[in-house]
Parts: sequence; structure tokens; C-alpha cells
Amino acid sequence: MRFFVVCPGGLEVPLAQELASIAQRPDSKALGPWVIDPTPTSPTGGVGLAAPISAAMALNLHSRIASRVLLQMAEGAYRQEEDLYKLASGLAWEEWFSSKQTLRVDVTAHRSPLKSLNFATLKIKDAIVDRLRDVTGDRPNIDTAFPDVRVQAHLTATHVTIYLDTSGEALFKRGWRDEKGDAPLKENLAAGILSITGWQPSQALFDPMCGSGTFLIEAAQIALAIPPGAIRAGMYGDDAKPSRLAYRPLVTSADGFGFQRLKPFNEAAEQKRWAGLKDAAQAEMIEKRKQFPDADALGISGGDINERLVAMFKGNWQRAQLPGLPITLQVDALVSKPPANIAAGIKGGVMLLNPPYGERLVIKGGRGQERQSEEYSYDDSDASEALRGSRGSRGSEGSEEPEDRFAYNLETGRQSAKRTSRESLKKLQAQEEQDPHFVEFLRQFGQHLKDAFGGWNVFVLTADMALPGQLRIKESKRTPLFNGPLECRLFKFEMHPKRDSAADLK
Repeated sequence: MRFFVVCPGGLEVPLAQELASIAQRPDSKALGPWVIDPTPTSPTGGVGLAAPISAAMALNLHSRIASRVLLQMAEGAYRQEEDLYKLASGLAWEEWFSSKQTLRVDVTAHRSPLKSLNFATLKIKDAIVDRLRDVTGDRPNIDTAFPDVRVQAHLTATHVTIYLDTSGEALFKRGWRDEKGDAPLKENLAAGILSITGWQPSQALFDPMCGSGTFLIEAAQIALAIPPGAIRAGMYGDDAKPSRLAYRPLVTSADGFGFQRLKPFNEAAEQKRWAGLKDAAQAEMIEKRKQFPDADALGISGGDINERLVAMFKGNWQRAQLPGLPITLQVDALVSKPPANIAAGIKGGVMLLNPPYGERLVIKGGRGQERQSEEYSYDDSDASEALRGSRGSRGSEGSEEPEDRFAYNLETGRQSAKRTSRESLKKLQAQEEQDPHFVEFLRQFGQHLKDAFGGWNVFVLTADMALPGQLRIKESKRTPLFNGPLECRLFKFEMHPKRDSAADLK
């Protein structure tokens, strides 16, 4: 079977490395041979591979970087909408799901010649429901908010590829976050960034602006070998309870994964393989918990000036099934210090932060919308409401919560992107950079890093390309990434230990 594993833009290389690691697991090898496509040399939004159908279970359970795992159903040339209908209606959908299940269809496109992707989505939807009606005598209902089955199609200039979504809810929804700060980072983007930093569980990790704790929780789960899909797989027994401040329903074992609602995965042989994958993961978790019995042993810590966010981080940590309470303080980043075990003699560590200053709270310009990628979703109730924006995902009220702030209406977003030129974006950034409080904070923080964190590698995710100059520190590496529609850079700063002036005089 052919799969396409979707990821945030810029994380294709870490994803390919992760897929290779998953494929080498003994329990994954037991499923059959895996062949991963060559690592993309430019942003493709994902990585392809060939593997047994059972690989969908391992990928959804173990991939920290993936957004979705798509199973390829068909590929063919097209020139008009009727070609899409013909290809989709020729597939044996009745072998994958029943007419009693609800359906959602999404279409993405890159340089498609079709005038209306909304109409293209409608034709694919019609082909699927017509096929099921002809075979079973009944047709599935459409549900864009909580569908049982998701079908995706991608159009290029000449070809269409049709996929079944084996993930269901987007995989960044781990099931532990029911509270978020003003500008939360998606869990899979955080995991990909951790991979880029090269951080290992044997190293200290510190986030002085931890917010709701995304980086630190992802790192702790990596150290403890907790699969990102553990909660959705029901590996903890009782699901976590939401807090009083929950902003959306928690994804639970009742939601599970999309493949669990597809007929082939409910056969006895596949159910046995699924149980085996979970048992192997559970055994790893037990061994790692012996190595890291409490939060102190993890060497992972953080701080934030906002008391509410510190409390939020603690709640998320507990819902993520991590030991005890996280090591965190309510403290201004300008006076933060290396954790005690570092100060006691371990030289260096990794600092990782996504500063809640400047453009992260006010996304400027929407440059990400200039990319030629569009997505439509068809809702039977009203075709005019089918325009959902780029890569939508379920929200707290049963409506579509876009994965980025510009995704509520793609057409509006595109018009906005046209109105906001690169020159005006630079002007907006320049105006913000001139904010004396913002400039002074960055200057002071840069000096604090030099004074207090010698020997550390500091990684900062930001949309401000001028950040190194504002910190007055020369970066050693910059990695392009996309946080939703926002083009960012992950800057690496190598903080050299301060020289001992007394030793220099000898």
C-alpha cells in the first residue's frame, strides 16, 4: 500500500528520519517490509512510503511529527470534473466503510486548471455516495465536524490522487491539552523542532517562556517513550479529565484514530497486530519510567512570567500522564537561571523557546497564504459554506477550527494576502521593532543569555528574521519553518562560556 504522511512545512527531513526509525522497530518490522521515499530536498508537506496496510496503525501511534497519515486509494489523470467522478466511483468504497457511517470529503490543489474546487469536491462526494447507494441501497450522510470517515483528494495540474485518512482527528491533538495560551504551538511542530535541535533525554532542557508547556511536555514524553497516540489508543485506561477552563473537548480513546472505523482494520488479524503494537509500546514505557521515575530525573524544566500559564502547564503535564509535577517557576525570563543540577556542575544544556513577544501574538501579513495550496470541504447542507480554508480541524463547538488564523475563509485570506505586499509586511515589522519596550527586552534578554547561560545551545522559534541583531548575538544556524501560515526561522545560538578573567591574567 502507498501512504503519504503529512507534516508541517519545513519538517520533511525530520519526518523522514522519524519514519525510518519507526520502520526499524521490531514490532513494525513484523508487519512486513517498509520502503520510504527519498527525503525531499524542498518543502513538500510530507513524505511518501510503501508499506503493509498495518503500517497505518504504527504510524498513527508513534509518529510525533506527522499531521495525518493518508492511505492512497487511486491516482489518475484528469481534465475536467467528470474525470474525478469516474475515478472515485470506480473504487470499492463498500469494502472500507458502510453507508451507515458519516463522511467528509476534502480537496487540496496545486495549480489545478479547474475553475471551482468546490464543484470538484462535490463531484468526488457524489461519486462515493452514488457508489455506496448502488451497492448497498443506502448512502452515507455528510458530517464536516465529526465524520466517521474522511476522504481527501489532491489535484495537481494534470493528476488527482485520492486518499483515505487513517488518522481521523489531526495527530497534533494528543489528548492532553484542554487549555491553551494566546499563541499555542502545535505539538507535532514542537516535536519536529526538538528533533532539529538534536536534544537527547540525557541532556538538560529549559524553556524560560514555556507558556502552556508544549516543548517540555513533548520532550518528557520522548524521554519516557510515551507514544504520541497513547491516549487516543486507550493505553492509560481511564481518559484524562478536562479542567474547568477547557477550551475544546479532549480527544480521547473514544475518538481513537480514523483507521479504527475502517472495515479492513477491524478484521481479527489486524486487531491482533494493533494489540501487539500497543503491548510493545507499553513495555517500553515501563522500562523508561524506571530510568526516569520523577520529574527531577528528567532534567526538563521551564518558567513563565504569567502565573495563569504556569498553572496551565502543570495541568497539561498531569493530563499527559507524566510523573509528578513539572519543574517550573513563575519568573521573568530576564532573571531566569540554569536549573540547579546544571549550576551544580553539568556544563551546558539546551534552551528552547517560542517567545510570546511581538509577532507571535499578532500574526502579520499572512505571507503563508501566498503559497498555491487550497482546500475545500463539502457539506451537504449548504454548498456555499464548503469553503473551509487550508487544513481545517475540528473545534470545540463542533464547528471547524482552522489550524491557522487565516483559514476561516480561504477566499478572504487570499484577497488579504494580495492586499498585503511584502513591502507593507516589512513596514509592519519595522514599526513593531521600533517599539522601545520590545527592543529593550530583546537587548536585555540577549545580554542575560551571555551572562547566565554560557555553554548552552539556545534555539529560538520566531517570525522575526531580524531577531539575532536585536539580541546582539550571531546565530550559528537558521532553519526555515512554517507555524501555520506564518513563515518562521528556528535560530540556533551557541553561547560560549564566559572567560575567567583571573585565569586570563595568569
